[in-house]
Amino acid sequence: APQLESVALAALPREAQKTHQLILAGGPFPNGKDGVVFGNRERILPAKPRGFYHEYTVATPGARNRGARRLVCGGTPPTRPDICYYTDDHYASFKRVVQ
Repeated sequence: APQLESVALAALPREAQKTHQLILAGGPFPNGKDGVVFGNRERILPAKPRGFYHEYTVATPGARNRGARRLVCGGTPPTRPDICYYTDDHYASFKRVVQ
């Protein structure tokens, strides 16, 4: 897998930072699909066993639907992810989130 660009958590939109806080707290999440298994069908993220990655909606101000922004985190338990990635283009590209 190609090396993904990194982005500091503090540099992400505040909605992404709030979603990250919810992940660490175990919710509650505003969207019913938050926490579902992310299949990595695009194969942009490093290959891991199915069930490693979970996806979470990052609110997009003004959007009438879930929008294109997501955090995808991997690890067990989900509240202590080993790694998180941010996408603002619905999985077309990802950046590795660093603290």
